[in-house]
Amino acid sequence: MPTMSNLAEINQRIATIRANLRALTEQAASRSGAADEDLAAERIAKQEAQLASLIQLRDAASTPSS
Repeated sequence: MPTMSNLAEINQRIATIRANLRALTEQAASRSGAADEDLAAERIAKQEAQLASLIQLRDAASTPSS
């Protein structure tokens, strides 16, 4: 059974990744060039995948077992 501290840590990691995504999106919008766009898209995709995994983990930890 997850503890509140584990859920708090997951929520903090989610918040951090969301902040990273905002920053990466702003950086991508301010730059031009195919190489920059590809790198930004790759970084954003990685952060989105991590975010999805953490949300899934949090949801599973928050759901009571039956």
